Amino acid sequence: MSANTSTPAITAGDILAQKGKTPIVSLTAYTTPMAQMMDAHCDFVLVGDSVGMVLHGLPSTLGVTMEMMILHGAAVARGLSRAMLVIDMPFGSYEEGPQQAFGNAARLMRETGCAAVKLEGGVEMAETIRFLVERGIPVMAHVGLTPQSINTLGGYKVQGRDAAGAAVLEGAHAVADAGAFAVVLEKVPQKLADEITAAVPIPTIGIGASAGCDGQVLVVDDMLGLFTAFKPKFVKRYGNLGVEAEAAIADYAAEVRARSFPAPEHVFADQPAPDQTASKG
Repeated sequence: MSANTSTPAITAGDILAQKGKTPIVSLTAYTTPMAQMMDAHCDFVLVGDSVGMVLHGLPSTLGVTMEMMILHGAAVARGLSRAMLVIDMPFGSYEEGPQQAFGNAARLMRETGCAAVKLEGGVEMAETIRFLVERGIPVMAHVGLTPQSINTLGGYKVQGRDAAGAAVLEGAHAVADAGAFAVVLEKVPQKLADEITAAVPIPTIGIGASAGCDGQVLVVDDMLGLFTAFKPKFVKRYGNLGVEAEAAIADYAAEVRARSFPAPEHVFADQPAPDQTASKG
């Protein structure tokens, strides 16, 4: 974490204690400058495997590697002193079993300094979550739409409508019973999200779920309007920085071609200018 230690860092226990209280605030981050901007405002910052799509141009999160998560996780850690750092475990790094999951989770924590890991899955991941928690690794769970499973889910569809909601609820109970300190609910109907929030003893973090969840998370590049390839229904754009950035780049290109940049104030003379502040006489 950064050298500023004036405010104690938020822990998994602090997040758990927020259940039913002031809503928990989270965003994704992948770089040190972005983490620095978030630190005072977010309760936890998530280095999501969405980095593969947002920063690396991948078609899904499936191509993200441990090395990518460690690289970006360590960068984000340098920008945080207050907010808790949570890092996604990438596809293929934990599904094989508890031992594989522990080795990779321990590596993430050791090489980044993160305070917790996040993994996708409900009932089928309960044993792994319990194994990690019993060995000192805080786990945030993730049910509903699990992007690493899009090939079996048939795409980025809403999960848990009608009778299918029972399985999502069962998964949320399973991860809570296994010791997860929070659970992300992604792209589930509002009524189901509210039901799960009322039923489980751990905080629910919504993304395309309900304002009634115990907290919310968004991909920062989505909410800032930096990532514009597509816009999920659940995203609210709080900025339009992508359009502004493209306009600024176009202005720069035009000035370079017109030789109006660099201007005289941007270049250096053969001799330094006299020190106007020096005393006379």
